[in-house]
Amino acid sequence: MVLIRLLRNRNVILLMAIVLGLSVPGAASWCEPLVLPVLAFIMALATMNVPNDFFHRPRSLIMPSLGGILMSYLLQGGIILASAAWLIDRENLWTGCVIMAAAPPAVAVIPFSGLLNGNVPFSLAGTVASYLAALVILPAVFLGLLGTSAVGPVKLLTIVCLLIILPLAASRILLKVGADKRLGSWRGFLTDWGFFIVLYTLIGLNRNLIFKEPLGILPVSAILFAATFLLGFLIEAFGTLFKVEPADVVSLVLLGTMKNQGLAGGLALSLFPEEAALPAAVSSIFMILFLVWLDIRGKWRSRTAKSEA
Repeated sequence: MVLIRLLRNRNVILLMAIVLGLSVPGAASWCEPLVLPVLAFIMALATMNVPNDFFHRPRSLIMPSLGGILMSYLLQGGIILASAAWLIDRENLWTGCVIMAAAPPAVAVIPFSGLLNGNVPFSLAGTVASYLAALVILPAVFLGLLGTSAVGPVKLLTIVCLLIILPLAASRILLKVGADKRLGSWRGFLTDWGFFIVLYTLIGLNRNLIFKEPLGILPVSAILFAATFLLGFLIEAFGTLFKVEPADVVSLVLLGTMKNQGLAGGLALSLFPEEAALPAAVSSIFMILFLVWLDIRGKWRSRTAKSEA
């Protein structure tokens, strides 16, 4: 019974992804072909929470869309670039940080908004808008800061289609046939283990890179700690100060702290020396730790509120 409870505990599952990815990375290459379909499946489960009439109200999309772009590029991207300019003196690591700053939010923002009681429609609109903005921002940043325009808009459009549009359409079908009721309590379990596959694969594939550059990890880790934990704290503090809805604050925190490490790492490995992918590899570990922290804190606050009621 204890083992079953552990295997259904989200935080245990996410931490296992780190431990096994670093210690037993061999299966990561086998799991790599599963990453996109598994992530698409997770997205379909998550977007079942989006009401059918959400996109029928264009005015309601403006603020979430602007919020996603502001959080991911101006705020988190700006902090990564400013910190890297101060702390990084190795060209390839600087390149990796520039790629991270220019990358759109992780598509996992949407399902984790559901898991952490955020506003899923808000996260969906913010993520889609950020990916559309990436069609302009990524090439501009590459050309302006790295002197190359070698980033294909086709790849970004493919990601938007495979990991956002098609899962959203699939979720409408699942709702129509009543699959949301049949899945019931299994949705969280399936989502958690789906993320295990994705995160284990990402860490396992980059494991050698992480251990190969121990000196490079220190300044990169400081930058990514600031761009996740510290930035997340500030976004939440300002959201509370300005009386933003708690669910919207969760979505803003996720949009402002989670970058698409898979895309950033892939671009770095395909266009630059291997060392440039180190920030994306380290970022995946910080993302998991941050999500575990958010989940533990959220459960503690929920229990505290119930005990005081």
